[in-house]
Amino acid sequence: MNHYEAKQADRKAKLEARAAQAEAQAATTYDRAKQMGEAIPFGQPILVGHHSEGRDRNYRQRIHNTFGKAFDLQKKADHYVKKAAAVGDGGVSSDDPEAIAKLMRQVEQLTANQERMKKINQVIRKHKGDSEGQRRAFLELGFSDESAQKLIAHDYAGRLGFPSYALTNNNVNIRRIQQRIKQLQANQEREPVSIQGTGYVYAEDVDENRVMFMFEGKPEKATREILKRHGFRWSPTRGAWVRQLNNAAIWEAKAVMQLLNGSTDN
Repeated sequence: MNHYEAKQADRKAKLEARAAQAEAQAATTYDRAKQMGEAIPFGQPILVGHHSEGRDRNYRQRIHNTFGKAFDLQKKADHYVKKAAAVGDGGVSSDDPEAIAKLMRQVEQLTANQERMKKINQVIRKHKGDSEGQRRAFLELGFSDESAQKLIAHDYAGRLGFPSYALTNNNVNIRRIQQRIKQLQANQEREPVSIQGTGYVYAEDVDENRVMFMFEGKPEKATREILKRHGFRWSPTRGAWVRQLNNAAIWEAKAVMQLLNGSTDN
């Protein structure tokens, strides 16, 4: 497990702990509301006009509010469970130090799938109208009989093999991932950058894979709006306004510096 994966595992564990805590609080709150409700005899109406009416209504409202709090806590627990389950399911992160190797493996798999789809379509064209010939050809290519039977079966639209859009989409994915690899390789070759501005420090941190603006204190609202408008978001863990390191982020950072320097000059 590398450093990034350890951070992901730690984040997942924290979310799971929050879910468990909220779940326990929900159960305790629900039990308290239930016990409060048991204090009122079943079917007991509010005695309108009786001196106890106001106190009774308030008590029943507290029961209602306590049940509502229990349900809200359960929703909170469910929210954290979903967030914990989603950790690590967003594909390969550019922050992962093994991202390039993982993306290269994806390209290899997609390329193999592309060749496989092409071979299947070639067999189907070569033995068009001859399902038995197609089946034997697939067996010769190493497919199991079960797989061969599935390949010679028509789909919902009456087609055999893979439609052209499937190959096109697969190729698009290959090119997209290859472009990401080139970007990550270029990032690795970058030198760290640190520029002292008036009231801020601009940095390109290769290890963190971030473009960052750091201020001595909380920047003014106008400055925050400029940063947000150019895609920068506050990161409490880094104490900086950040974007992922890439050419687009660097371009936007230059625009931010021009605006900040211009506003400073004014």
